[in-house]
Amino acid sequence: MPDTSINIVIGGGAGQGLATVGQLMARAATRAGYHLLVNQDYMSRIRGGHNFFSIRMGAEPVMAIAEGIDVLVALDGRTIDEQSAQLNAGAIVIAGDTIDTAGLNALRVPFKELAPKPLFHNVAALGVLGAAVCGEVSILEDLLRQTFAKKGEAVVQANIEVVRKAHDWVGEQAFDFSCIAPPPEHPGKRLMLDGNEAIALGALAAGCNFVSFYPMTPATTVPITLIAKGAPLGLVHDQAEDEIAAINMAIGASYAGARALVATSGGGFALMTEGVSLAGVSETPLVVVVAQRPGPATGMATRTEQADLNLVLYSGHGEFPRAVFAPGTVEQCFYLTHRAFDLAEQYQTPMFVLTDQFLADSYRTVAPFDLGGLPEIAQPLLEAPSPYARYALTDDGVSPRMVPGFSEVLVRADSHEHDEHGRITEDAANRVRQNVKRLDKGNGLMQDVIGPEYYGPDESDEGADLVLLCWGSSLGACLEAAQTLNAKGLVRTTVLHFSQVYPLREEQFMDFLESAGQVVAVEGNATAQFARLVARETGFVVTGSVLRFDGRPLSPRYILKGLESIV
Repeated sequence: MPDTSINIVIGGGAGQGLATVGQLMARAATRAGYHLLVNQDYMSRIRGGHNFFSIRMGAEPVMAIAEGIDVLVALDGRTIDEQSAQLNAGAIVIAGDTIDTAGLNALRVPFKELAPKPLFHNVAALGVLGAAVCGEVSILEDLLRQTFAKKGEAVVQANIEVVRKAHDWVGEQAFDFSCIAPPPEHPGKRLMLDGNEAIALGALAAGCNFVSFYPMTPATTVPITLIAKGAPLGLVHDQAEDEIAAINMAIGASYAGARALVATSGGGFALMTEGVSLAGVSETPLVVVVAQRPGPATGMATRTEQADLNLVLYSGHGEFPRAVFAPGTVEQCFYLTHRAFDLAEQYQTPMFVLTDQFLADSYRTVAPFDLGGLPEIAQPLLEAPSPYARYALTDDGVSPRMVPGFSEVLVRADSHEHDEHGRITEDAANRVRQNVKRLDKGNGLMQDVIGPEYYGPDESDEGADLVLLCWGSSLGACLEAAQTLNAKGLVRTTVLHFSQVYPLREEQFMDFLESAGQVVAVEGNATAQFARLVARETGFVVTGSVLRFDGRPLSPRYILKGLESIV
């Protein structure tokens, strides 16, 4: 078992409370000072099936999921069947005494003795788990007080009694398991957030005050978090009857002066694409969050994939500028969403945040965000130039934007082609002028492109033997795979990660690619969509790829295995 980190997997059926145990354990680890990364694997059903909640925690930062298991908490027998093959040497299994754990290093827990009702079995499991990994029971007790405070003191005390009894029970058992290294002494203030929560907080930091949505996994927790945190700040929300209504509500709200966001997944975004064009032609600021899951159609509703890049890239009919961000970390979810709002306001066109189920549901420990360092968001004009024309032709394509009702000027918008004053027209020369004006905004967007980040073994990044080319949530797995290769000293490996995948400025990365011995695309789709985009934009053809599209997130082990036949 590694002494710097452990991988805990809690498995069971939907409805058994494994997410509750997992979240409480993750929060306890965070409070104790550990770094962590959580992966949630769940089936698209209300009850039953096999789901698991994995927590990789360590004294040092952890970047990716691990496939080997050090502690397996089995809430049902199927978890043993599904997961025992992944147990590392020295691993321990925590299971009820009615579950068959023959041949395994197991703590067989008498839940009926530790908990008065089945309702408390997950809390008992939490107490056993906390004790098994050498956690302090006082942290668990504090968490239970906060979690159940609204249910009254009697409920709080009942849960504390169970977790204390379970924790003490472990101390009376003889079992073979080694604790991980202690956490840093002064870890500083940290947050435990998943990607969707960070996106919502980034939106609020940008002044988002309107969200409309139709629920769709794995995007729904973006508006849910926005509503929970933003309502006291004046945020207005609406759960629409479908995605078409949701995006059109957001466009209307933005036209009226709100900072609007819509969040959905691939299937819902397919319905929104006409609205995307409406935002493009009417030059209405809008931020769209697309949380990817495997398609086509409903596909695998609760799994992950990176296969909607092309959908977002080419969504909407006609031609108009856009930018697409693909955060690779929880921190990037926050800062890139904030940036998307700024650019949407600045260039009056839709902006996209492209995430996925793995990042959406993946809790990480992060330092508090630097709110003081955030740039001020662009905003509409408060005084109209005279004479005022909403779609006036300008050198940079950005026309003066007034919000209707905030001045005496008439603000006219149209979904048809229009003249400078927003009046419908099919005049050919005007059509060319307005289309060119809209596309000119792309020149400004190009100047604002965030270049890719290089992660290499030393300061001399260029000339690596191997470059792992990746985008979005595959960052952490690529970094750990590169670390492993560099530690072996056989292949000097660097990672080139794009958190903005469109537009691209080739001068930001072409020298790096052309100087590399070999470039391998690592993506969560079947056709290397981003590598193909790079080839289309620059002519640089990636010859090797490690692709995963089985609905599971990329892991270091998966990448290393894929590289065996390439490098």
